[in-house]
Amino acid sequence: MGTDTPIYLDYNATTPVLPAVVEAMLPYLREHAGNPSSSHVFGRRARAAVDGAREQVAALLGCASEEIWFTSGGTEANNLAIRGATELSTKRGQVVTSDIEHPATSAPCGWLERHGWCVSRLQVGRDGRVGLKQLTDRIGVETTLVTVMHSNKGLFTTLDH
Repeated sequence: MGTDTPIYLDYNATTPVLPAVVEAMLPYLREHAGNPSSSHVFGRRARAAVDGAREQVAALLGCASEEIWFTSGGTEANNLAIRGATELSTKRGQVVTSDIEHPATSAPCGWLERHGWCVSRLQVGRDGRVGLKQLTDRIGVETTLVTVMHSNKGLFTTLDH
């Protein structure tokens, strides 16, 4: 390419924020700071902004705003999804995952395992994919959740050895 400027490709970890999003956030980062859980005027203003953003995302996705949950990042989101889904189960069943999951997924699965859940870890092929037959063979009446990552930036480095 003839340049020393690197190209950022780790969008699995974080992505640049669109300028329009930055502009929308700046007033709340600069002069309208407030805890949206607080009852004072600053908190109510922040709550209204968060609720407005939730409604915008819901409209974009075609769902109810109550179905939108904002988290601080992927780890918190994974914990919320995994622990939340299994918390709803009336019995400790089975969770199916892969053996190359990010720690944000493998750690809550490990926690579940230590608390009586059966966690089935599927192997992946050289291409980093779980075989559909292997997956369907593991899913049964005891299966509460299947959690398999869509992509893993470190996988390809590992497989190239």
